[in-house]
Amino acid sequence: MKVDLNGDSVYCYTNSKDIDPERPSVVFIHGSGMDHTVWTLASRHFARHGNNVIGVDLPGHGRSTGSPLASVEDMASWLVSLMDQLAIGEAALVGHSLGSLIALDCAARFPERVRALAMVGTTAPMPVSDAILDAAKANEHSAFDMLTQWGFSKRHQFGGNRNSGIWMVGNTLRLYERSADGVLFHDMAACNNYQVGLENAARVTCPVLMLLGNEDRLTPVRGTRQLVAAFDSPTIEILDGAGHTIMMEAPNAMLDALHRVL
Repeated sequence: MKVDLNGDSVYCYTNSKDIDPERPSVVFIHGSGMDHTVWTLASRHFARHGNNVIGVDLPGHGRSTGSPLASVEDMASWLVSLMDQLAIGEAALVGHSLGSLIALDCAARFPERVRALAMVGTTAPMPVSDAILDAAKANEHSAFDMLTQWGFSKRHQFGGNRNSGIWMVGNTLRLYERSADGVLFHDMAACNNYQVGLENAARVTCPVLMLLGNEDRLTPVRGTRQLVAAFDSPTIEILDGAGHTIMMEAPNAMLDALHRVL
């Protein structure tokens, strides 16, 4: 589905279905330099279980036009405007990495619009190394290589997946390579600059799931303690053997965990 928003075309994956106001809605938000395709398995699954699913391409990503937005706050406001355009009053938000910060900001600033929050591969603050930022700013391929390597647990560097059609490392690298110049840098800088995550987490009133990989090297579990403490009684799921890219490394365990909060 494509919709017009602020003069740009926005692509939303809906499992080829129209939005039904009688059904609950789940919005999936991708991470830095990626697009809606990282949520294909999850969005299809929840669509088959009676939900409206909206897998968004953020501005300048995937099939959406426009320039990438400069801050997490801008992306969150944009997401709420998209929900308005789709006539979705309330939704559960599922975000990965950068997408998890966008979902968090929405839940804090627009509590009436968010019925549940799932943060996948997350932490706050979410600092980004100078090596990645500098390479991304220069549009160097090394930024893609670093994020692809560090984005998976060591065991998954060798490929192999129980779900057919998923080539984890290769798929991720190709996603980065398809992104337009400057997009990854804008996204990583937005993560790095978002400093109100803990403050906003304390304002969230809806059910919260934090889904973490115990071998995540980009947002390691040990770095989530402040965020966990900031929420009021979040559900924490730590998946053995999974790194940062949980949607590909542990897709079935992720679906089980999402069902418990969504």
